[in-house]
Formats: sequence, C-alpha cells, structure tokens
Amino acid sequence: MTDQITRLLSIMARLRDPSTGCEWDLAQSFTSIAPYTVEEAYEVADAIERDDMADLKGELGDLLLQVVFHSRMAEEAGHFQFSDVAASISEKMENRHPHIFGGEGGQMEERRWEALKEKERAAKGENSAMDGVASALPALLRAEKLQKRAARTGFDWPDANGPSAKVREEMLELAEASDEDKAEEAGDLLFAAVNLVRAYGIAPEDALRQANVKFERRFRAMEEKAAGEFASLLIDQQESLWQDVKLDEKA
Repeated sequence: MTDQITRLLSIMARLRDPSTGCEWDLAQSFTSIAPYTVEEAYEVADAIERDDMADLKGELGDLLLQVVFHSRMAEEAGHFQFSDVAASISEKMENRHPHIFGGEGGQMEERRWEALKEKERAAKGENSAMDGVASALPALLRAEKLQKRAARTGFDWPDANGPSAKVREEMLELAEASDEDKAEEAGDLLFAAVNLVRAYGIAPEDALRQANVKFERRFRAMEEKAAGEFASLLIDQQESLWQDVKLDEKA
C-alpha cells in the first residue's frame, strides 16, 4: 500500500515539474481544481448508489488524486504536504474516538460526537453555532446543517406543525412578491421546505435525490411511449402519458 501511495505522489510531482511537467497540470490552482474535487465526490456517491464496486474503485482513485493534487500545490507553496494531511486526519479520528484510542470506554453516541466536534470548533475560536458549516456545500445540504445547528441551541419547532405553517406562509409571500423580491422569497420557501422535511426525520438531500431519480425514470418512460414524438404532444396528452407511466409503476 505504501508503495502505491509513493508511486501516486511521484506521478503528481512529475506532472507538476516546472521544466518537464504537463502544461495542463502546471496551469492549475486550488481554485481551478476545486470544482473537479466536488465532482469526483459526487461520482463516488453515484457509484455507491448504483452498487457498482468496480466503478467505485476507480472513482475513489479519482477522488484520492484530488487530495494528492491539492497537497502537491500546497507543498510547492510551502504550506503543507501530503503526509501532513494524513497526520491531521489521523489525529482528528483518534481525538474523536476516545472510547477506542483514549481508553475512556463507552459507546459513540450522536451527542458525544457533537460534543467532541464542538470542542474542536472552540479550539479554533469558532464560538457561533453557525461556525464551521462550509459555504461551498450544496445549498440544500447546507440549509439542513444550519437548521440542525440552530436546533441544538433550542431554536426549533417542537413538531411538524410549525414548519408546515411556515411553508404555506412562504408560498403565499412568493406568490405576492414583486419581481425584484421573488428570488429572495423563493429561497425562503425552499429553506422552509427543508425545515419541514427535517421535522419528519428525513434527510432533504436524500429525499430530493430519490425524487430526481423517480422523475427521470418516469420522463424517460413517457418519451418511450411517445415513440420520439413527446415534444410535439399537447400538454394534456403529455399529462395523460405521465398518468399512464405512474399506473404502470404501480402495476
């Protein structure tokens, strides 16, 4: 294993060599590579969802390359190197599992896990409950995390009735908003919807991913039924196909 890590680090060092390296790799920066890093993480998730272990192996390799790429650029700039990255996460995992590595015993429960992470944030000078929620997260996931952080301080509805009423309120405000305010009101509605879904104990990101898969599957089935003529159909005819597809799934 060590030999393969060393091999990968050597490959990246050669690609970034100022004299003999690859022009494309040399032209990259943290900022230009970041979108690829996010993309590779999603491709890992996609392989897992498809239960494709062969593809997962390759996608994990692509994601590892992103870590190596960022680490190499950081080393060139004198910030840190790959071994520092590995040491950092090793120390974090040991500190977050004192019942395994610290001899404290017991089990890792969610409250204990969160307490350990809050201690880490405090050590970084992060005092707000909102600190540490990455701004680059997908908006839906970030909304959920912000709401969970607020909930830990007691700022949350006791049941689904509150967020349900809030969704209805935001729908009305969006309908009545001026053109310049519509985007803001649309955001408020989506944020309220996340809160409502969360109140039912459902992860909004997972729920929407499943809805996307279902919509895509049904749309493709409609296109197949229309034999290439779907776009030319009237909306009532398209709706009829939609209902047919739903009935087919139930059958």
